[in-house]
Amino acid sequence: SPLVLEPCGDGCFAGEVVPHPDQLTFFIRVERRPDGSLGAFLRNPERNLGSFIPLAGVEADGSEVRLLDARDSVISRGALRDGVMTVFIPNRGGSYDFTRVRDDAFTFFYPRGRPTARYDYAPPRPRDDGWPVGTLDEAGISRERIRAALDSLVDAPRDSIGAHRLHALLVARHGKLVLEEYFHGADADMPHETRSAAKTLATVLAGAAMEAGMRVGPETPVYATLRPGAAGLDPRKRALTLEHLLSMSSGYDCDDSGERPGDEDVITQQAENPDWTGMILDLEMVRAPGDSAVYCSINPHLAGVVLSRATGRPLPELWDELVARPLGMERYYASLAPLGDAYMGGGWRLRMRDFMKLGQLYLDGGTWRGRRVLSEEWVWRSTEPRFPMGSRARYGYLWWTLDYPYAGRTVRAYFASGNGGQYVMVVPELDLVIGANGGNYNDDANWRTALDLIPRVILPAVAEGR
Repeated sequence: SPLVLEPCGDGCFAGEVVPHPDQLTFFIRVERRPDGSLGAFLRNPERNLGSFIPLAGVEADGSEVRLLDARDSVISRGALRDGVMTVFIPNRGGSYDFTRVRDDAFTFFYPRGRPTARYDYAPPRPRDDGWPVGTLDEAGISRERIRAALDSLVDAPRDSIGAHRLHALLVARHGKLVLEEYFHGADADMPHETRSAAKTLATVLAGAAMEAGMRVGPETPVYATLRPGAAGLDPRKRALTLEHLLSMSSGYDCDDSGERPGDEDVITQQAENPDWTGMILDLEMVRAPGDSAVYCSINPHLAGVVLSRATGRPLPELWDELVARPLGMERYYASLAPLGDAYMGGGWRLRMRDFMKLGQLYLDGGTWRGRRVLSEEWVWRSTEPRFPMGSRARYGYLWWTLDYPYAGRTVRAYFASGNGGQYVMVVPELDLVIGANGGNYNDDANWRTALDLIPRVILPAVAEGR
């Protein structure tokens, strides 16, 4: 995270380190089944660990408590004393104390803290962060449609681990923030996990470095930059450029399935070799660069390393100078690889209002509040759809593109996307930026915001025209 050091005397500088609070919250929902047994599921808003801890039922025998999976096998044991159920959750920090919550009690198990709560629209509050604020009415967005949609979200059933869990929903139109809502305990000051949506930061930084006149660009060769003079290189490696990394078309043997030697977990979850860059550069090539795109997180990470070496600047320092400060991002958290390079494969934590600024930066042709950060040409080039990715989307320079139905036609959106429901989406034809955070990591509702909420609710609420 950025650290500001202030003079504190002769030869002295001091600053306050504010680490990100790495907290874990667990809810156990218990209901009696028709046969009298107790069904249960585990919800964890920060990481959705209930998807990996297969809790399906609970048994109690006096003070002993047993947590069961769907086959009634014991996955953990605990104790019930004085109304507190203490349960050990393996590999998650130790034991947790659970207390009974009344049906009418306030708890962030529910989106707004209560099982039901009527939604009332209030315009975003002005803050000293560069965002002008306005109202839905001023922006030509139906207040009634938005109210009805958020009412349905707040009142949606929460009776399964796979329920849609939106943490934040923000909308900006005509350059003003007009909707800002948070759920499940998230708030405006919370730097949220962005997962793979942070990949797009590598493209933003590349464009900012070019605009600042640094000697880097899409044509920058990867191996000549990182291993100059290397002999006996595969010709396909000699042809590899920064553009291929930004478009996921490097040709490396990886696809993030967990089964290839270059997949993200294979590289980042091993403890033997801290030199992730060397491991990536040593990978075999299975296709020529630029032939096709395959989703693989080592590509944007290596792109970040190329940017750092080509400019001679540490990546966190480069980001702070060229992007964060111009956009007024004062609090964020960057993931680091073991040898100190910023990890650009994902996982940065940003406040949603700050992350939304990247969408507005692109919508305004590379400027933020009149200050140029990117060239217009880079905005166009990096969002141009180049390769198919999945059944409906296409991929540019770490930006996804998707066509949505709207008013009897289609409009094109480009967006940063991360596991769990993390989005910053731009719809140029409607002068619209949408931001969302979510907690549906690794479950079926992961894409629900982009494939259901936005086309079904938000776009129909927006009046035509810029």
